[in-house]
Amino acid sequence: MTANEPKVALARRLGLFDATMLVMGGIIGAGIFINPSVVARQVAAPWAIIAAWLVGGMVALAGAFIYAELATRRPEVGGQYAYLREAFHPLVAFLYGWTLLLVMQSGGLAAVAATFAHYFVELFALALPSWLVASVALACLTAINCLGVRAGSTTQNVLMTLKIGAIFVLIACGLLFAPKAPPEAESVAREASKFKLATDFGAALVPVFFAYGGWQTAGFVAGELRHPERDLPRGLLIGVACVIVIYTTVSFVCLHVLGARGLMVTNTPASEVMRAALGSTGARLIAIGIAISTLGLLSQGMLTVPRVYFAMAEDGLFFRRVREVHPRTRVPVFAILLQGLWAIVIVASGRYEQILNYVVSVDALWFGLTAVALFVFRQRAPAASSSYSVPGHPWTTLFFIAVCWLVVASALYKYPRDGFIGLLVLFAGVPVYFLWQGRRS
Repeated sequence: MTANEPKVALARRLGLFDATMLVMGGIIGAGIFINPSVVARQVAAPWAIIAAWLVGGMVALAGAFIYAELATRRPEVGGQYAYLREAFHPLVAFLYGWTLLLVMQSGGLAAVAATFAHYFVELFALALPSWLVASVALACLTAINCLGVRAGSTTQNVLMTLKIGAIFVLIACGLLFAPKAPPEAESVAREASKFKLATDFGAALVPVFFAYGGWQTAGFVAGELRHPERDLPRGLLIGVACVIVIYTTVSFVCLHVLGARGLMVTNTPASEVMRAALGSTGARLIAIGIAISTLGLLSQGMLTVPRVYFAMAEDGLFFRRVREVHPRTRVPVFAILLQGLWAIVIVASGRYEQILNYVVSVDALWFGLTAVALFVFRQRAPAASSSYSVPGHPWTTLFFIAVCWLVVASALYKYPRDGFIGLLVLFAGVPVYFLWQGRRS
């Protein structure tokens, strides 16, 4: 793009339904099909299992309240990146985008693609390596999103509708066709849960928080929403509330069919529920549902996160080509290609599991710091300047910050090596930031 050529802007083509589907699509992946058993192994009491999903949902909802107000105050491209830049300093925002590309998002996309490939290869009995199938899936979604935000959003909406359908089938089959767990299994689980319940409950929240993660990525496409100051807050709150209902109901169904003891001993609770309801056909159906769910999560990530790199390039802190918008499709093609190619490199290298270990401390750190940004914006401007205010602020905001940073401290204490590497990657971005500043000068 030369200096004389008019700048092509992103197209505002998304509405409230798209925003809600992006929020839900960013949360729901394969976790809800697997993590109920992980939670049950930590707290065996049925009420504690349900409570863990409700508490995790309340934390996610508190975060959604905070991000909803931030979205009305800063309805800009880049979402969380823009909040950090405006509240603190461009260096802080750059470090967020740096870790998002190198660790958090790319490693997550690679892991999700590998999960999709695992189920896809098994379902169709393909004699292909999983990394190749995962790479092809990433390449296809990259190409679709390069065709335009409407094409990417439509693909995301279709996959999100299908994954919700798969979850509803799981719930209906579990309640209507599967036999109820024997009372003895429930009694044993209740007795076992009386010991160390208080300490185990905190451990049970870890997989729950992971399953609820991802709602914040919808803010990355604020610049492509027709009415971001209205539709993004509504989409956040509606989407997170719907996921809380879905997750809690799925957990209840797993308990209803398998019992607490049966839930503890299986690694595939959703498959066991469907097998109990419809036999091997049910297990195959839910495997298809899990594959669709992971593909939908991939689609959402490929649609939303490249907008952060686009915003970084707009600020002069990344390659100039990344800020270019295709004149016909009106999307940042090079930003999308960058995300897709790096995720493919990670999935082909097989290092995504190790990278995910680094995510825990870094991701929660950024969540808490972004919530702190709300205090900064409120100090600069009164709450009346925003069309939406966080209910219960400052206490609800402080609660969210405390939970996030407690997760950071726990991760560093329990996994010091991985936590240290994650922080090392983060701070390695500091000299890179000043390098880009020098290039811009």
